[in-house]
Amino acid sequence: MATPANRRQLGQQVEQAAARWLETQGLALIASNQHAKGGEIDLIMRDGENLVFVEVRHRRRSDYGHPAETITPAKQRRIVKAARFYLHAHGLSCPCRFDVVGVTGSLPALEFDWIRAAFDAY
Repeated sequence: MATPANRRQLGQQVEQAAARWLETQGLALIASNQHAKGGEIDLIMRDGENLVFVEVRHRRRSDYGHPAETITPAKQRRIVKAARFYLHAHGLSCPCRFDVVGVTGSLPALEFDWIRAAFDAY
């Protein structure tokens, strides 16, 4: 069984791989692992005029469901709260969206499923 430190390291590697993959899709990385009171944003990227807050979810296999299915309404609220904090802290006012990247497989053979505008701020 993986230790918490190993899981955290794997999570960071998967997030970095997702960021590189999104860059090949035309997005630009602005920041990663942004912590705010009550939440964290895995990746913050720019897609044209849009600032994109990206949640990365990984499962080795999808036998028990797609990784994106693990993002509950409560998790969405925490991400939105963290995004609002980020926007306020950086004095930003721009179009935003919330994307999810579901990642399956094991390093280095990962598959990415990008869901644009996966949920809205409310």
